[in-house]
Amino acid sequence: MNEEHRRLDGQRAKMKFVVLAVTLGLTLLLGVQAMPANRLSCYRKTLRDRNCHNLPEGVTDLTKMDVNVQDHFWDGKGCEMICYCNFSELLCCPKDIFFGPKISFVIPCNNH
Repeated sequence: MNEEHRRLDGQRAKMKFVVLAVTLGLTLLLGVQAMPANRLSCYRKTLRDRNCHNLPEGVTDLTKMDVNVQDHFWDGKGCEMICYCNFSELLCCPKDIFFGPKISFVIPCNNH
């Protein structure tokens, strides 16, 4: 009877280890996939002359988004970051954060 208890205890210990290992593995796998890689974030740029009307003149990496959309600019060469000129600073965010994923895909991008 003692030998059978030892055998059952050994099997239970192995089973607990396997369950723990599988749980830990799945947690790590799902955790890594849930974390975005190289995700862009928002930032601010202070303007030297504190005037939005001179943009994009003097700021080489900004391009006017559209003539009909006032004070909005593409930042850089791609169409991922949008900047909004608010008085003395630019607020720049990824387009999905700025407009939301449902709206951002319809914003025209000419890849300047």
